[in-house]
Amino acid sequence: MASSLQEIISSPAPSTIAEGFQFTEGPVWHPEGYLLFSDIPANTVYRYVPGEAPQPFLSPSGNSNGLTFDRSGSLIACEHGGRRVSRMSDSGVMETLAEQYDGKKLNSPNDIVVHSSGAIFFTDPPYGIDPDPGEQGFNGVYRLDPDGTVNLLSQNMNRPNGLALSLDESVLYVDDSRNRHVLAFSLDSTLGVGEPEVLVDMDVDATGGPDGMKIDSEGNLYVTGPGGLWVITPEGRHLGTVVFPQLPANLCFGGPDYKTIYVTARTGLYSIEVNVPGRAMFA
Repeated sequence: MASSLQEIISSPAPSTIAEGFQFTEGPVWHPEGYLLFSDIPANTVYRYVPGEAPQPFLSPSGNSNGLTFDRSGSLIACEHGGRRVSRMSDSGVMETLAEQYDGKKLNSPNDIVVHSSGAIFFTDPPYGIDPDPGEQGFNGVYRLDPDGTVNLLSQNMNRPNGLALSLDESVLYVDDSRNRHVLAFSLDSTLGVGEPEVLVDMDVDATGGPDGMKIDSEGNLYVTGPGGLWVITPEGRHLGTVVFPQLPANLCFGGPDYKTIYVTARTGLYSIEVNVPGRAMFA
């Protein structure tokens, strides 16, 4: 178990992969050896194969933000413009999984994680519709069940954003960008949540708030936040912050050994190498 930032990070400085985008977000690595990431204002998902230049993969993308894959390998997207959670069909068309709760339109789904049961957790802040307050009257955290039922888990967060599951899937981590902290929700046997605890306070004297979040094979959390990419132990201890050329928005693990972290940061795409791998998709 690594106990310091120096034990975890193996590359001395981030590498620049590509720049010149509008606002990058939502990276996700596919085991077949490529990365997908969103450029929200450009209404495009890009595909990056290491050693090649990123190329458009899906346009229009519904101004997608967070991306992931379900356990069959289908792309799932949180669409700001479409105000829905969507999944790519075998024919390459994005089809709606969720767009309403309690008969009202969702705000603008933001980030997403898939449970081993097939349930999908997602956050729904108003970033894609500001200054429109939306129909819900709150900014929710939801669970989308395999049967299509949308369940509200929390309506008390200011700006719910990135989220991740603990290694044993007993805890759902969700960051609140406006309140600048990461919350830990215990999950019960029905995938319901209890009252959250603050895992780490990120209210420091640096630009930015907690945004994207991923977990490594030792349970450490990687959260894009004030000043850069924070590395946090499962107990909530801040091991240190990796600084990038631009303020990071989101990240994912990738590469053949899952020891490359790809970071979307404003107009760029960057990477660092680590000693502790992330978890392989579909594991």
